[in-house]
Amino acid sequence: MFIVLKKKTIIIALIIIAAVAVCAIAGGICVAESKTASVGQKVIVIDAGHGGSDRGVVGKNGTEEADKNLEISFMLKDLLEDAGFFVVMTRTTDDGADEAGSFKQEDFTRRKNIIEKSEPDMVLSIHCNKFPSSDRRGAQVFFNDLSEEGRILADILQGCINSLNAANVGRVFDALPGEYFMLNCTHAPSVIVECGFLSNPQDEELLCNKDYLDKFVYSLYDGVVAYFENS
Repeated sequence: MFIVLKKKTIIIALIIIAAVAVCAIAGGICVAESKTASVGQKVIVIDAGHGGSDRGVVGKNGTEEADKNLEISFMLKDLLEDAGFFVVMTRTTDDGADEAGSFKQEDFTRRKNIIEKSEPDMVLSIHCNKFPSSDRRGAQVFFNDLSEEGRILADILQGCINSLNAANVGRVFDALPGEYFMLNCTHAPSVIVECGFLSNPQDEELLCNKDYLDKFVYSLYDGVVAYFENS
């Protein structure tokens, strides 16, 4: 028995097959977008700062903040998901809103929309720092001064990473209030983690060292767990 198919029908079928293949190649993005947190599951948004044409800080050895932020964010995502948290990323690639003259505003708006839609229990924005002098170094956490829960979260995270600061920088730091867009996207506790100064060669070297990065990300993970255990 022969089945005769119209040319238009065949073309439509091929388009559908191609679309399914693209989703599969893209690492299941189409499926991932439909996932939602389970009842009672804590939702954490991880915001990898910069991306696209906005490279952020570039270290003296060529380390780009946009790439390092994304690497750290993925490492933290894996730890948190293994522990049962539901993680949403504001970006998972190096793409950005690159329209001329409007990158920052469009990028910030896109990230804020993702955060609002996620209804998170926590927002962690991952960055690397810079300073005109190469002497400044160390990891520090910033919070919205109007958010008591944000301050508590920042203090806990700062305490967890201060052991690395003490060992590698020779001093510890306090979490500080800061005026940043990413701290005002939701009422959920939100912090910016400046993982180190790429303007400092020693910090840049540490942030490119796998053993150090593993310890640093695990310290952030410990802080997240400690916050929810005490809240």
